[in-house]
Amino acid sequence: MAEFAEVLRQLSAAQKPAKGVSAYSRFVNRPAGRVMAALAARIGATPNQLTLLGALFTFPALAAVALLRPGPVMSVCVGVALAVGFALDAADGQLARSQRSASLSGEWLDHVLDCVRVVLLHLVVLVAFYRFFVLPSPLFLLAPMVFQLAAVVIFFAGILTQQLKGRVTAGRGGGPASAWGSVLLLPVDYGTTCVCFLFLGSPDRFLVLYCGLLVAHVLFMVAFLAKWFRELHELQRPAQ
Repeated sequence: MAEFAEVLRQLSAAQKPAKGVSAYSRFVNRPAGRVMAALAARIGATPNQLTLLGALFTFPALAAVALLRPGPVMSVCVGVALAVGFALDAADGQLARSQRSASLSGEWLDHVLDCVRVVLLHLVVLVAFYRFFVLPSPLFLLAPMVFQLAAVVIFFAGILTQQLKGRVTAGRGGGPASAWGSVLLLPVDYGTTCVCFLFLGSPDRFLVLYCGLLVAHVLFMVAFLAKWFRELHELQRPAQ
């Protein structure tokens, strides 16, 4: 037990900064991933194995959304499986950093599967809307398409911004995390989307929640793009 606690302490010390992280990832997903990473370290699992295990939770759950008629039990299983997959996605990076075993191929695999997950999630919702939902209007079939666009743009532009800023700000520490900022970012956290799937068995409620998250993603996409462009523009300006 003492050894497990020591592994948890080491993982906590190797944690990424909390700045720019939503409350779900900061207080739920990362701690859950830390426990999973500690268990993986005890049994000798590798970060890539955790990445693939997360995919085994995530992709069958997404397939169920497209193939099975929504019901209470099914929706809970899907929501829990997606949340576990997301926690494992946090665990693989924490394990790699604590073991100093991070690799380019491992990071590549992690990001590729993240991209597939983001795209596939909204595709299966589109299929479910078409097959199982009684929508107020056919126009609601556009919702997963717009949601997918916003989610992919945020995902890609966020990674690209980090890479470009890293060329200039390498070695500089980030500012302190804001509690209010963490709460504000909740609507665009993948974990919040996972929670939304717990209500898939109640189509009307799921539609309202999903469309609410869609609106939030579109608004945040516009705000993020403007913010990131401004930050990069400021970084390239010569110092006075």
